[in-house]
Amino acid sequence: MPPPHLLLDIDGVLIPFPATDGSTPHTHRCHDVLPTGRATDDPVTVWLNPAHGPLIRDLLETGLVTPAWCTSWRQDATRLIAPLLGLPDFPHLDLPRLPITTSHPNGYLWKRDYVATWLRDAPAAWIDDDFTALDHQWAAHRTAAGTPTLLVQPDPRRGLRPSHIQAIKQWAEQPKSADRRVA
Repeated sequence: MPPPHLLLDIDGVLIPFPATDGSTPHTHRCHDVLPTGRATDDPVTVWLNPAHGPLIRDLLETGLVTPAWCTSWRQDATRLIAPLLGLPDFPHLDLPRLPITTSHPNGYLWKRDYVATWLRDAPAAWIDDDFTALDHQWAAHRTAAGTPTLLVQPDPRRGLRPSHIQAIKQWAEQPKSADRRVA
């Protein structure tokens, strides 16, 4: 049985949203990147914590999870963000570019239906800053039905923390039991 998927978002997880005063965490460094389709004279400024790369790499090197980007950055996650953090190439979910005005058009995170289709009955730990109570109910239902699903929700102004990675590691290390059943 392959290891659970690790679905990794970027905005609000690796790139924190600025505080109300416009500040970002002191741990993050500024980079200008050029997403696909963007004019060369119009880069996007992102703030990344250089400690995130080793933190995520260490988790991946355990073999406990299989990573995939789950972000509106799509292929640019591997092309632009991963190299800045020293992360290896890994696939991304091919999320559509939807004309939505909210992250929760149906009361839950817009990505969830695409994630559910992509995962099918595979276990997963999903890191995103934008889950709602309905997303947590969905994860609990999947887990109760025998498909372990862990949602990890960082504070979008602080982003990913070592404790989030530790929680995923502990979850993935659990034996195949009632707490972490594999279908």
